[in-house]
Amino acid sequence: MAFTGRSRELRVLGTWLERVTSGTGGSTGQALVIKGRRRIGKTRLVQEFCARSGQPYVFFQATRSQPAPMARRALFDAVASGQGMRDHGTALEHAAAPEDWVRTLAAVAATLPTDEPVILVLDEVPWLSEADPGFDAALKTAWDMHLSAKPVLLLLLGSDLAMMDRLTSYDHPFYGRAGQYTVGPLSPADVQDSTGLDAAAALDAYLVTGGFPEVVTGWRTGEPVASYLNRQVEDPSSVLLTTGERSLAAEFPARLQAGRVLRAIGSGERTFSGIAASTGGADGRPLAHGTLAPILTELTEAKRIVAAELPLSTQAAPKLKRYRIADTYLRFWLAHLEDAVAQAERGRGDVSAARIQRSWPSWRGRAVEPVIRESLARRVPDGLFPEATEVGGWWNRRHNPEVDLIGADTQPVARRVAFVGSVKWRDETPFGARDLAELAASAQQVPGAQDAALVAVSRRPPTRAAAEGLTAHWGPEAVIAAWR
Repeated sequence: MAFTGRSRELRVLGTWLERVTSGTGGSTGQALVIKGRRRIGKTRLVQEFCARSGQPYVFFQATRSQPAPMARRALFDAVASGQGMRDHGTALEHAAAPEDWVRTLAAVAATLPTDEPVILVLDEVPWLSEADPGFDAALKTAWDMHLSAKPVLLLLLGSDLAMMDRLTSYDHPFYGRAGQYTVGPLSPADVQDSTGLDAAAALDAYLVTGGFPEVVTGWRTGEPVASYLNRQVEDPSSVLLTTGERSLAAEFPARLQAGRVLRAIGSGERTFSGIAASTGGADGRPLAHGTLAPILTELTEAKRIVAAELPLSTQAAPKLKRYRIADTYLRFWLAHLEDAVAQAERGRGDVSAARIQRSWPSWRGRAVEPVIRESLARRVPDGLFPEATEVGGWWNRRHNPEVDLIGADTQPVARRVAFVGSVKWRDETPFGARDLAELAASAQQVPGAQDAALVAVSRRPPTRAAAEGLTAHWGPEAVIAAWR
């Protein structure tokens, strides 16, 4: 798969390597924990970084359910075959791996060069911990006694976000010894660079692919969104159709209730009561609070597939929490593609394409809102809104009105609301006077926003009359630019 984007991530990793090279990191060696959801491109990113670094490197990838003795042997083999390690790792090529991780990691440390920086990558660290509960303590011992004294950049990768968080938590042996970095999907700017599309179409491509590298790279340069979708839904093996199912299977093996909850949110349910009602039993009773609450906690905090949001204003509203699918690609897949493989296998990709076409305008209008909020959060504070450090939305108990954009100084309870805004992502109709009037009326219902500035984000420029009533307007180009 061709490597695309990730310029920011490569710069971050380069900074960590520079600490080893210059000796400015407090110790000779440096350790960095890199986490991110499955199939997000962590491994490919680190492989590319290692290859571009020009330094010797060892890349070891653990295998799930592999017994610890086999994993230790595989690590020795990875060191012996590491890039630029011919003169250093040969001692391990035919050596018997020790019976514990402390001595194994000590032996690895002994082979690393002392006169130049080296990168040591341990991929899927949670699987090593699962196979041997003593691995974490052994890693701490090996780092303190051997690795930290070497010019080594130790990169610890993992997809189990909760386990990777624990690796650097206060009560963990490795606490205080490593930095943390989260790898997300490709940004909208990366997607534009990869697809060669204009800003508006690139944002559509981002909503479809979610920035998943393996999905983005299947997009032909300059290919219109409709053409890409028509091509993908005809092929039952296409990455657009199959990545969603593989991701869910990896995250929730045999977890039927969690999957049902996720699908309920993907279908448009946003409130706790709505999700409970749609996932209840055949008797019509909603899913019990004691069952649903821990599932939502897992989805939001451990898996981070779902985002939980509160309305942003000067008034607290803890009971108005709403949920949405945080993964843009998975949101698209759940809404449009879950049965698309079966349709493609029957030669009826046109059925899936027609369904997408019918629901696309309304689905896109809502799906683009969190992307735009994140974009504005990258733009502010600025000269126009120096106090706006947080961007969110607002709604009341009746969800009428719903305000797309709120810029404020703190969240979830603001001291001051700087701006109130609307997102209108229509292909043909610009943001007009009626939209402005609706926004102004809605702003009067937002606590603390009576004197806030009015702003808009739209796919097409606003009409002259609407523009006169706006303090600021941003179009697709400005939305993309926030990621550059």
